[in-house]
Amino acid sequence: MPIYDYKCGECGKIYDVFHKVREVQGDILCPSCGSVKHTRLLSAPSISMGSQPEAPPCATGGCCPGGSCGLN
Repeated sequence: MPIYDYKCGECGKIYDVFHKVREVQGDILCPSCGSVKHTRLLSAPSISMGSQPEAPPCATGGCCPGGSCGLN
């Protein structure tokens, strides 16, 4: 089931909704005030590609010369 973030149009609370296959937008209620007025927020997906080694800190020169890459 996909998870979506919503912002309540009445009280401003942000909350998550686990959508079922045929979720009806009018069935979604704010957990704080019970309002059906809401906006679905755009959020970045959480993707994991398994464990990857961390890059050495730029300060030691392991990442790029002079620490200019901005990774760490």
